[in-house]
This record gives sequence, C-alpha cells and structure tokens, in this order.
Amino acid sequence: MTLLDAASALSVTELQQHFDARPGYLSACMVGVPPRETVAALRADLEAWAEGHRAPGAYGLAVERARAAYAQLVGVPVEWVAIGSQVSATAGVLAASLPEGSEVLLVEGDFSSMVFPFLVQQQLGRITVRCVPVEGLAEGIRSSTTLVAFSLVQSATGAVADAEAIVEAAERHGAATFCDTTQACGWMPVDASHFDVTVCHSYKWLCAPRGASFTTVRPSYLGRVQPLLAGWYSGDDVWGSCYGPAMQLAPDARRLDLSPAWPVWVGAAASLELFASADLSAVREHCVGLAEALRERLRAAGVASVGSADSAIVTWPDADGRAIAALTAADVAASARSGRCRVAFHVWNTADDVERVAAALGA
Repeated sequence: MTLLDAASALSVTELQQHFDARPGYLSACMVGVPPRETVAALRADLEAWAEGHRAPGAYGLAVERARAAYAQLVGVPVEWVAIGSQVSATAGVLAASLPEGSEVLLVEGDFSSMVFPFLVQQQLGRITVRCVPVEGLAEGIRSSTTLVAFSLVQSATGAVADAEAIVEAAERHGAATFCDTTQACGWMPVDASHFDVTVCHSYKWLCAPRGASFTTVRPSYLGRVQPLLAGWYSGDDVWGSCYGPAMQLAPDARRLDLSPAWPVWVGAAASLELFASADLSAVREHCVGLAEALRERLRAAGVASVGSADSAIVTWPDADGRAIAALTAADVAASARSGRCRVAFHVWNTADDVERVAAALGA
C-alpha cells in the first residue's frame, strides 16, 4: 500500500478550514483539537444514542472506517492494523510476549507507557532492560538485543529519532523494532512498514477523541505477539465470538484488537479520514517552519537548548516555571514536561502564534 499521492491530497490551507482552534492553542502534543467533522459526528451520535436509535453494528462500521484510514495514513495493508485504547496496553502485550532472557533497549526519558511495561517484566526476572539517550540508540544496539523500543518523536523534548539508522542497526544485529508514533503521526509522514511493530494514540496530533489507539504488526512478527488481551473483538467472526469456550481468533493483526469504546470511534473515524486525505509533507513543512521561527527568536534572546530543527515541538529549560506561567498569563496553551516548557505547532497555527509566544517571553 502506498502513502497518499500529494497531488490529490488536501493542502495545508484546505486542511486549516476544518478546524476552529482558538489563537494561541499550542498543545497538540498534549491534546489535539477535533476537526469540525469529528465534532459533528460525536454530536449526532450522542443525539441518536439519547433517542435510543443506536445499534452496536454502527459502531463497528466506524471502527473499520478508522482502521482503513489509519492503514492508508501510515502506508500499510489494513490487515496489519489492530485497534486498541492505550499505548501501554500494546507495549505490555509485547513485553509479556518476549522470550525469557530477552534484552530490550529503551530510550532514557521516553514516555512511561513505552518504558514501564518492560521494566515490569524486568522486575519479574523475565527480561533485561538497557536505556540510552535517543541520539545513541542506533549505536546502543548489539547482538544480544532482542527488541528496540522507542518513540519516533520524544514527548519531553520534541527530539526526532533517527529511525533510518535505528532500523538499519536493528536489522544488522537481528533485533526487532517497536516504534511509538503518537507524537509524530498527524504532523509528519510516517511509514509504519519500516518497523516490526508500531503503536499510535490518536488523541494528540491526529485530533481524535482519547481512547482510540492503533497498532501495526508486520506479518513476519505477528506470530511472536501473544494475544494476551484477546476478547470477543479479537475473533475471526466478531459477532460470533461473544461466548466461549470455542475460540477462533482472527488470522491477522485483528487478533490483537481490544473491544472498542464505541462513541470514541465515531469521532476517531472522522478525524482519521481527514488526516489520511492530507498532504503530510506539506503539513510537516508548515509546522516545522513555525517551530524553527520560534527557535530562532528564542536563540536570539539567549534561550539555550530549544529543540531539534526538524521537530514541530519546541522545548527549553524552565525549572522555575516562569516561562509556562508567562505563556499561561498570555492565554497561550502550552505545557510543562520534565523541567522544560513545551509548545507544539500544528496545522491550525500561524506566524501570529510565533509572535504571541515571543511577546509573552520577551523574546
């Protein structure tokens, strides 16, 4: 499956018309803003539910719309895609599926959902874990490494991992790759086929309701993932899998499906279909361009360590909280993470938001 042809995709200007985000909203890295289609879909669903006109089958159709849109978005066959609710659930299944004695390489300071499930398995004595800085991840892979697990874009710093080097090193040493694309999908093109397993929660840059996550699994790796959370939605015939003891799981990644929180997926389908139709290369250029404009202003004002130049997320040290307080006072929606101030530029942001942040910080 190929990624969307840019010639037929929505431009940044066209995509912007689908959002009503207020000026100064710079927190897509924390919570996305739903497009108008998503808001309308959720309202219509709530009204239908309130009138008693909602059947489970309608939600199943929404799940499959979202699954198909996500597959298109990340360039994999739909059979590779499982649906879930949280990143930690996917990571937990992968961690528990590893053979005893496995070595897992993680990133220092990565989001806990990508770290804690593996540390739990280490505490149980099943595996060993090593952590290295994200910039040293490729070099840290060795012949004893079973799995490399990392976020494509780091939550706390906005640093973009060198995925090409990491995958090349993993292949050279016979290690598998598990990539969290939550802070990447939506503002940059992502090709999930490069990794053995990926996971993405869609409530940030993909602007869906919280509670809709996606996992992609290469067919060559699927047999190494135990369906530890299997339920009725993991069955080959979903509606024929409501009662045991007979069990026939789906033959593809759907065997890893978690039972969907129904209303969430009505909104997720609308959001995912919108982003699957967008020119994400142009979105990346737009977002990174705004972020780099702010980084230049901050550097000129003497602010050190303001993030990598290829990221839509800008972070800088703010141990005393003065920067986040100043932005909050200026009605800028930003966030504070790991002793740093953090802002994120998405498709609805403009150069005015750069000026708004700079003015609030005296830069």
